[in-house]
Amino acid sequence: MDIVLRAAVLYFFVVFVMRVIGRRELSSMTPFDLVLLIVLGDAIQQGLTQDDYSITGAVLAVATIATLQVLTSYVSYKSKAARKVFEGQPLVIVDHGEIVQQNLKRERMTKEEIAEEARQQQISSLDEVDWAIIEANGSISFIKKN
Repeated sequence: MDIVLRAAVLYFFVVFVMRVIGRRELSSMTPFDLVLLIVLGDAIQQGLTQDDYSITGAVLAVATIATLQVLTSYVSYKSKAARKVFEGQPLVIVDHGEIVQQNLKRERMTKEEIAEEARQQQISSLDEVDWAIIEANGSISFIKKN
């Protein structure tokens, strides 16, 4: 039962950390981010199972995390408020061709990062953009001007 409780606490801690980190950082991983993710996983594993190396302990830990993930997904599906907490909401960063500085600051992004994303989507200049929206998954959607 101790492993189940630790798994639940760590699950919600990881969800919290992922929300604090931000969607842009999670959507584009650098090699450093990958190493950090591996270290994070190792640190969580140590706190999760402590000295329990049994198959039963591992099964309990994985089953608890999987169950919490399914429950989180279901609650997010049923509740708009829960969806906002667990998944986030799209955020407008360019509105009618004007950059929304407050939202850029909130996402810790620069104008250059938006321009880079636009170029990757075959948009040569932000002058061509009517709307740009950071989706809940961290990708940016661009809507061109007519």
